Amino acid sequence: MQVHPYLNFDGQAEEAFNFYKSVFGGEITSIMKMKDAPDGDKLSPAEQNRVMHISMPIGKGTILMASDIMPSMGHAMQHGNQTYIMLTPESREEADHLFEGLSKDGEIEMPLEDQFWGDYYGSFKDKYGILWMIDYDPRQS
Repeated sequence: MQVHPYLNFDGQAEEAFNFYKSVFGGEITSIMKMKDAPDGDKLSPAEQNRVMHISMPIGKGTILMASDIMPSMGHAMQHGNQTYIMLTPESREEADHLFEGLSKDGEIEMPLEDQFWGDYYGSFKDKYGILWMIDYDPRQS
């Protein structure tokens, strides 16, 4: 299993990653905009251009990842909600085990399920207020 930091921004994810790129070097390996999601064309033009996901390696085995919050979905940037711990397990079974165990008595944000981009993904806040993402990519097995 690998662990990666996952950051939230209020419309500055792409700008921040260009800054981080200037510090860490390397390349941004993926960027998806909200307009590319199902029904993304129904968002306001400003929200269509927000980042759904961006990632960049920052060291051996560590990938810095982020997205922008979506005000139209009720998201608000608050101190403490800008950082997630993302776990990338090696199997679907391990993903289920981690999700079920860590989310017990917590608040499910997105149920663990197959996503349109191909991963098995879910997110939650644990009973201590820590934000987690579980993301199994079957193409990496």
